[in-house]
Amino acid sequence: MTAGPAPRPVVVVMGVSGSGKSTVGGLLAERLGVPYAEADDFHPAANIAKMSAGHPLDDADRAPWLDAIAEWIAGRGDRGGVVSCSALRRRYRDRLRAGTTPVFFLHLDGSPELIAARLAARMQHFMPPGLLDSQFAALEPLAPDEAGAVVTIDGGPQQITERALAALPR
Repeated sequence: MTAGPAPRPVVVVMGVSGSGKSTVGGLLAERLGVPYAEADDFHPAANIAKMSAGHPLDDADRAPWLDAIAEWIAGRGDRGGVVSCSALRRRYRDRLRAGTTPVFFLHLDGSPELIAARLAARMQHFMPPGLLDSQFAALEPLAPDEAGAVVTIDGGPQQITERALAALPR
């Protein structure tokens, strides 16, 4: 009996707002030939209104959002996919990987100054730059026992995507 192809993980492109999750996530999905999901699309309207008003979300706000993303991940089975999601805390990442679908986290990492500059230049997004400090304060880096890698965000989207591809498990 021959073994079938290895299961493809769902790649969660994580990091603070402005780190390039949506751009790199879309490019990565295209390069891998898998579906892409934007985590912002999973937010209930109340979450978007709260963030737009300059208030950070709390864990109760995030629960239905994380559950919806986890459901999307579970629906991918072993076919793979890419989803952007801040996944700032270990307990959020644990929630996303609780199912049977393999998950690999790519943490897009950059200095607060670089990310603040990117946020200042960004148009038409509900996340105000003033919430960046709260995101960095909440960020818990990937632990050694978590399937994932850190990718620096110096350079353009294509360079970052190349680094992301190189960091994925083979």
